[in-house]
Amino acid sequence: MERDEKVQRGATRLGDYADRVFHQVEIVAYILLGLLLAVAAVVGMGGTAMLLVHSLQVNAGADSLVIAIDRLLFVLMVIEILHTVRVSFRSGTLVAEPFLVVGLIASIRRVLVITLESSQANQYGKWTTDSQELLHSTMLELLVLGGLILVMVLSIYLLRRSRHRGAVE
Repeated sequence: MERDEKVQRGATRLGDYADRVFHQVEIVAYILLGLLLAVAAVVGMGGTAMLLVHSLQVNAGADSLVIAIDRLLFVLMVIEILHTVRVSFRSGTLVAEPFLVVGLIASIRRVLVITLESSQANQYGKWTTDSQELLHSTMLELLVLGGLILVMVLSIYLLRRSRHRGAVE
């Protein structure tokens, strides 16, 4: 019986040690991930700023504006993911709402890019049967994205409402 207790205590100590080591690895991973995301956000913002300055200098068309908006929204997604990492680091658990916000930004980003690109397709001389098929597929994609955006907004609302209700009680 005494031997079983020693084995049990040894297993408990080993489990505690493994828990501490894995917790430290998790902290290091969160820190590295946060640093890499911060660098990506800064590089993305700098690249977008340079693109906008260049576009103004050469008097570029709407295509460069579409690219700049796309990149800025991508940077916004990276920042939101960085926020998610920070919240997860503090609480030690994954929270659903920041992921929904990232998905919402990504969906809105895609809607904006599609609408800006399709506004270029209906210019005089660019309308072909291929562009008509592209229009139908983009309309279907916009419909799906609209439904997805609605679901994510409703989910965020319900999460906030349930959290508020839980705090009041």
